[in-house]
Amino acid sequence: MELNVRQVMVGSTHVLHVRGEIDLGTLPLLHGALVKFTNTNPGVDLVVDLDGVSACDDAGLGVLLGAAGRAREAAADLVVLCSDGVLRSRLARTGFDRAVRVVGSLHLASGQGAQG
Repeated sequence: MELNVRQVMVGSTHVLHVRGEIDLGTLPLLHGALVKFTNTNPGVDLVVDLDGVSACDDAGLGVLLGAAGRAREAAADLVVLCSDGVLRSRLARTGFDRAVRVVGSLHLASGQGAQG
């Protein structure tokens, strides 16, 4: 399966929509998109929308953690949007959600609501 990545603005929120499977074959595309996303938006809180992701391996989680680190180095935050029960459960099981804020809606990701 392929991976589609698209950067958009939703109101004043910078969002990177990710669709497809994140695995070793699609990792270079995801990594490149996340580097561009964080580098072109320094000091701006960013949202990575994983609602269109059907699978994400450990290497993919590592790439997302690296992007969160780059955002923090630029005095910003990276928030992961994930409402899918299976993927969200994986993010919790692996401890990813303790390192990166994971929310269930864009409203929560943009800081307008409580964490959740």
